[in-house]
Amino acid sequence: MALLKAKVLIVDDDPVMLSTLHEYLEPGGYDVVEAADLKSAFQALESNSPDIAITDFELPDGDALQFLKFVKNLDIAMETIVLTGHASIDLAVRAMKEGAAWFFTKPVELSVLGANLRTCLEHQQYKRKQLARTRTGVRNERNPFLGASPVIRRLAEEVHKIIQTERPILVQGETGTGKSVLAHWIHQHGPRSQEEMVDLNCAGLSKDLLESELFGYEKGAFTGAATSKPGLVEVAHRGILFLDEIGEMDLTVQPKLLKVLESKRFRRLGDVRERTSDIQVIAATNRDLMQAAKEMKFREDLFYRINTFTLQIPPLRERVEDIPLLANSILHTLAGDMAREQKELSKAAEAELKAYYWPGNIRELWNVLERVVLKVESHVLEARDFELSRGAPVNHQPMNIPDMTLAELERWRIAQVLEEEKGRVAQAAVRLGIPRSTLYQKIKVLGIDIE
Repeated sequence: MALLKAKVLIVDDDPVMLSTLHEYLEPGGYDVVEAADLKSAFQALESNSPDIAITDFELPDGDALQFLKFVKNLDIAMETIVLTGHASIDLAVRAMKEGAAWFFTKPVELSVLGANLRTCLEHQQYKRKQLARTRTGVRNERNPFLGASPVIRRLAEEVHKIIQTERPILVQGETGTGKSVLAHWIHQHGPRSQEEMVDLNCAGLSKDLLESELFGYEKGAFTGAATSKPGLVEVAHRGILFLDEIGEMDLTVQPKLLKVLESKRFRRLGDVRERTSDIQVIAATNRDLMQAAKEMKFREDLFYRINTFTLQIPPLRERVEDIPLLANSILHTLAGDMAREQKELSKAAEAELKAYYWPGNIRELWNVLERVVLKVESHVLEARDFELSRGAPVNHQPMNIPDMTLAELERWRIAQVLEEEKGRVAQAAVRLGIPRSTLYQKIKVLGIDIE
């Protein structure tokens, strides 16, 4: 079975052969591109970027050896199957030296050809995974929906609704809430799980470094470019590109990312030829990108392109009831990583963790537990072991509310949450438990000044 509509280029000047292969491959889930000679085959390579090619050896304007040399010069990750009506051992050896994956004599059994086609695609997939792992490393999967709070259950429902779409996803949330964890979970359970996910943190990278990491470069493109190098857009072909802290991406790089999202085309630095890459982009940020777009700090067209679906991860202080479960899960993981006995939380320790504000969210919880596990010898962890109250904000107690009408109370509460969230409507909507569009309407009707 073909994965993600693999594209096959068939090169043959025999219309009957073209039709036979087309009719055999298309029902199997392949996108088929036809070419009757070398010239049209070369054009198809540059405009369609097929995953695999099946070519006759003898063509009206050349042969398969010229085709294979052209493919090698293009430096594309495509394998070629050569068919011929006049086979010889010498011809087969020459074709294999030029890069042919398989060499068959006509007439070839279609079932055999189909099996070898799948083998080639699996080999490509394996090479992409190996390349991606050398660039990004391998991570263990963690559950981003651990807990029973309404906000985390609602997030899980939203993710399950969109996970099969393969459209761009924007993950928003405060620092340490688990945006990267959620992105990797979506990859593992989505339609691109058989391919790799590569990630890039856009924060702190200069324009030149960010551009070369994303799009790659050709030999000699700049001082120090001794060899050619594929970028992450290329490495992530058929998989997912995760852009963390996308709000920090340099403004001059953003149009090039937009082009990839709109046309699936890009250029390596120092290259004149366009390449194509089929990627799904998941972006993450702790910034209000809509506000950044208004302030000309982020491109508005790119914002709307990556904002096809938005997921808002709630901060830990809004899911207090989940903290004991999260803490025990982290303690279990730490016990395995450190080869130690798993610690347990006393009721007082659970209460201490639930009372803390957690400005660093789950990442801070993890760091605190790791520090305590290393320092404390006893099996049961107590409240005094954590020392969380020193200089740290605690959960706010409800204030005394004067007599108000229901409308006045609603306006007061919305204004209070907006103030705490520094005017960020998306985050305020999650805390209030209403859709963002509803909150915008209420802000307008109630005359609330976001600033």
